Amino acid sequence: MTKTSVSNIDVWKFEVKKTHTERVSDLLAIEEPLEIKLLYYNNLEMTEQSIAVTMRTPPHDFELVLGFLLTEGIIKNFSDVKKIRYCNANGKQDTKDNIVKVELQAEVNVELARLQRNFYTTSSCGICGKSSIENIQQTLCYELPPQVPIFHAKTILGLSQKIKNAQTNFKYTGGVHASALFDEKGELIMIREDVGRHNALDKVIGAMLAREELPLSDYLLWVSGRISFELVQKALMAGIACLVAVGAPSSLAVDMARASGMTLVGFTKEDRFNIYSGQERITF
Repeated sequence: MTKTSVSNIDVWKFEVKKTHTERVSDLLAIEEPLEIKLLYYNNLEMTEQSIAVTMRTPPHDFELVLGFLLTEGIIKNFSDVKKIRYCNANGKQDTKDNIVKVELQAEVNVELARLQRNFYTTSSCGICGKSSIENIQQTLCYELPPQVPIFHAKTILGLSQKIKNAQTNFKYTGGVHASALFDEKGELIMIREDVGRHNALDKVIGAMLAREELPLSDYLLWVSGRISFELVQKALMAGIACLVAVGAPSSLAVDMARASGMTLVGFTKEDRFNIYSGQERITF
């Protein structure tokens, strides 16, 4: 649990076995807006544009923004970013306001068509405002490796307990999603939490992007909750070949995974899971 990711409030708790309410302290996951502003060159002129507002849980804002820019196809490498910083509404540097400004290198070509969408993004559904299906289907940066055995079924079955021990904010609040990277031995490489499942994934991808470790084809990605099309798309943009989730995938998520050669696993428990595509990467 980090200091800025939770809020403490008083609530009145009721239990059937008691005849009265009881005032107790409760921890809540913080949900605050984060605006992303982009500075880029357009016909040799510097252009500033607000491209998104997402509801997120601090911290790791820069990771979230970097992951968002990559998975939206705005940048391809960490070297595309010249500067990233907090700013206030007037554009001046600030460490408190919920605005992040990213300045791109002059040679980065920003495709405005990718930005033609409703930029208000809710924490539960990152693509609700897409203006067209064409804008959703981004051009992938990486080609997935051949479907050869990488991960053992026992490794996948053991992820639930490892995640349970690592989800600090969820342990205290019960109100956040998580995304995590594991290596082929099942060792936890990184975990990020957020009220939005797509934000948690962007944070993981952004962190690895900043380390210049993309593509992530040698890792297994674990996500909480269901598997939406957007999560598959974001994972593919980072070169992730194996996606494992606690919940069910949508039909479009399965279609996208199969078309792309991704290994997609859902309904993962400590004793079972379903394979929806790419079984060849799993040994038994």
